Amino acid sequence: MARLIRIVSVALLLCCGLPSQQPPAGRPIDLIWSARYIVTEDAQRRVIENGAVAILGDRIVDVGPRAEIDAKYFARNRVEQPDAILAPGLINTHTHAAMSLFRGVADDLKLQDWLEKYIFPAEAKNVDREFVRWGTRLGLLEMALSGTTTFADMYYFEETVAEETKNAGMRGILGQTVIGFPAPDYKTPEAALAGAETFIKAYADDALIVPAVAPHAIYTTSDETLQAARTLADRYGKPLIIHLAETKTEFDDAAQKRKKTPTKTLSDLGVLQGWTLAAHAVWLDPADFGLLRAAGAGVAHCPSSNMKLASGVAPVLKMLQAGIPVGLGTDGVAGSNNDVDMFEEMDLAAKLQKVTSGDPTALPADQAFAMATIMGAQALRMGEQIGSVEAGKRADIISVRLDAPNAAPLYNVYSQLVYSLKASDVGDVMVNGRMIVRNRRMLTIDDKAVMAKAEEYRVKVTASLSAK
Repeated sequence: MARLIRIVSVALLLCCGLPSQQPPAGRPIDLIWSARYIVTEDAQRRVIENGAVAILGDRIVDVGPRAEIDAKYFARNRVEQPDAILAPGLINTHTHAAMSLFRGVADDLKLQDWLEKYIFPAEAKNVDREFVRWGTRLGLLEMALSGTTTFADMYYFEETVAEETKNAGMRGILGQTVIGFPAPDYKTPEAALAGAETFIKAYADDALIVPAVAPHAIYTTSDETLQAARTLADRYGKPLIIHLAETKTEFDDAAQKRKKTPTKTLSDLGVLQGWTLAAHAVWLDPADFGLLRAAGAGVAHCPSSNMKLASGVAPVLKMLQAGIPVGLGTDGVAGSNNDVDMFEEMDLAAKLQKVTSGDPTALPADQAFAMATIMGAQALRMGEQIGSVEAGKRADIISVRLDAPNAAPLYNVYSQLVYSLKASDVGDVMVNGRMIVRNRRMLTIDDKAVMAKAEEYRVKVTASLSAK
């Protein structure tokens, strides 16, 4: 109460100009957030000890040593965390949020068997708008509590995904799926494209939602539909999201039927050129790197998914050497992965490149962390807005606690973030200047209602899979 009275008193001084007291010095802002370390991911990759971030509205105003920030600004509110790291919000560049309700429904299978025998049938029997609504809420809850502030999604009823994402206060690059067979929302590719256009128009200039068109893959979508999706995305200046070269089967089938790689296929169709996010890119031949680089395409690397489905190990080092922006993604949690934990993806991304290259110096911790933050933003072509803690950018920030046994002792901040700290160490999450998680409590989603609904759907999905 005393703190509240002090803040109100200062506000009265500022607005009424009472002559008996001096107003506080410094530029008025909304919040100063200080911590033991600020990991900025700016161009200099500064790590600021005893640092602070000044925030006004949805933007970062300044970041620097705490003493400097305190001298320059007067904050209406303060958050002080001497036992925490402040870092950019994590960016999940590939997932299917609503599929969280299929978590564990079919594991330890080949991708094509998983899709054709389990997931596509399960979706046909269960997925409708309400399934997507509650599945998205569950996915958002898990992502936010583990430090993700932005995610790239592709699924059905994507306008419902957008609605729930905005309600949760999270940031999404959300692709309406276009696929070559009847889907839960649209029964033809033409209808899906029309739906995607309506979706894009509805969220054309949204602060949190970037609408996209998402043709599923070259093996599920006709060439004509792929080109129509590209035309649609370009017409509105929005992204195209697609699965690309995920498996050896996809690569070999394209070589046999088309006499070219999946990447060359998209390039020759004119689909790769433009604002494109390609998920996986595991199977590339030497010429494909140049095609991706020339097209300016971003890649979502999904280490857990690629390992679990035995899809292979993406040539991340070669992509980075070629100048291709590579972010990290979890993929969906219905068999290709079983969580949306970006801390796990950072750890695995670094270790996979080491063990497959035979070089323990490959993909060091600081580079893995960049892939989960600023490089992920660049893969999404959003590096000017998000991905780092620096002046002018959106205030998408997380705090990671340092008071657990796995956090001590601390010698190197990047090593700790990638190899030691866990999703459960995330304490607070801010998106667009709004705190959506505080002290590990989600402020914008009713977690109890979501968990209860998840159990209802478990019973329903189980019954549907056993029915003939």
